[in-house]
Amino acid sequence: MAAANAAVEAVFSTYPGPVKAKLSALRRLIFDTADTTDGVGALEETLKWGQPSYLTTESKSGSTIRIDQVKAEAGRYAIYFHCQTDLVETFRELYPELRYSGNRAILLDAGAKLPEKALRHCVALALTYHARKRKAVNRRA
Repeated sequence: MAAANAAVEAVFSTYPGPVKAKLSALRRLIFDTADTTDGVGALEETLKWGQPSYLTTESKSGSTIRIDQVKAEAGRYAIYFHCQTDLVETFRELYPELRYSGNRAILLDAGAKLPEKALRHCVALALTYHARKRKAVNRRA
């Protein structure tokens, strides 16, 4: 995992216990997935809209991923994706059992087991989103 970002650490320190544990596991999953996905490279961890965010700054291969607690629903947290991509639409087709919020997030329950296999795949698709789109354009050219 990348070196800790002090601002991100400060946000993590504000989460309630069960949500913090799940978001920490999700954070590790994002870094682990980046490490094992070809073409992604190092991730930049920063804050966007006050939420821990993960960017493929080095490779520019993917779309930003954000994670946070769901403020309106105690005990819930989410992984957010850029709403102007087709990522969440793709995830819905692949994993209809997951709970979604519009075209921007997968909603998760702190009291439930993290759906690791599905989330790893979704994260890998997000981290390679731009690289896949570039390949598709090059194939058509």
